[in-house]
Amino acid sequence: MQLLKNTISNIGKLDYAIMENVQKRLDNLTKPLGSLGRLEELAKHLAGITTNEKPCVKNKVIFTLAADHGVTEEKVSAYPKEVTHQMVYNFLRGGAGINVLAKQVKARVIIVDIGVDGKLSGSGFKNYKINNGTRNFTKGPAMRREEAVKSIETGIRLVEEEIPKGVDIVGTGDMGIGNTTASSAIIAVFTGKKIEDVTGRGTGINDAIYKNKIAVIKKAIEVNKPDPNDALDVLSKVGGYEIGGIAGVILGAAKNRRPVFIDGFISGAGALIATRLAPQVKDFIIASHCSAERGHKSALELIGLNPLLDLNLRLGEGTGAVLAMNLGESSIKILNEMATFSDAGVSESNL
Repeated sequence: MQLLKNTISNIGKLDYAIMENVQKRLDNLTKPLGSLGRLEELAKHLAGITTNEKPCVKNKVIFTLAADHGVTEEKVSAYPKEVTHQMVYNFLRGGAGINVLAKQVKARVIIVDIGVDGKLSGSGFKNYKINNGTRNFTKGPAMRREEAVKSIETGIRLVEEEIPKGVDIVGTGDMGIGNTTASSAIIAVFTGKKIEDVTGRGTGINDAIYKNKIAVIKKAIEVNKPDPNDALDVLSKVGGYEIGGIAGVILGAAKNRRPVFIDGFISGAGALIATRLAPQVKDFIIASHCSAERGHKSALELIGLNPLLDLNLRLGEGTGAVLAMNLGESSIKILNEMATFSDAGVSESNL
């Protein structure tokens, strides 16, 4: 618990003086004022996070956290839980969507077993397994409160371990059959919205499974009565290890003044946990995209985040985060490499 407390206490604020200087430069670039829209906003935001008027965005790291969920016993997914285990090996072989897209933008992918059911063999991943998946939360809490804390602190440690290796931008990703059920439960608790309004079809489930999924979430909330004013209570009762880990990655990145590009629905649930623990962390989060999952928009609105992209994505893994990192890099190239009016000898009065 001490690591979590220390991390939260060391999260600073945006550097508004630097952001003001960056805005002046953006306004003097050879273009009409504000004509690059959200790219300009993003450049200024990245500068404020990093306290650098010319931020570096070279070293990109995606943390893809994998864990299983006991609630899969309730038949809430189109796939069996064994797929989590199998997909981790696919990540390690470089055959998943996140591998392909990360390679394109030259991002490192850190694969983490934070709660996969069963032993993973071989190398190429970080083994921070807390347990062999969470418990079935229709019968009681998904995890102990101490495990919830451990999952968050694991995410913090992941960031701290990678910082010395060179990290300019952090991205979050996930893998876990059943984790849209846990995320819907978390978002329902924090937003107070109806389960039906924040629950989607996850892996593409049919109508019968979808109705069952909603009923399962309702039962979980009735059985556990998670307290929306206590993020650790919510995480421990209806969450997942990878969701807690994502919250920790966000907190760890913010403490180290690294912008964190969150992926979709599962990362949105993790961001809710993080911002409930430390409201100031919101300034360090960039919402990469709005997922096709129904509850993601509600989560982003509650936090106060405006997503960069809307591509109807619902894969997870960190795929949306990687795509948005490309926009982050573009925004900094505009800031650092585009000529000013005086540099180019262009009269502003002609524009």
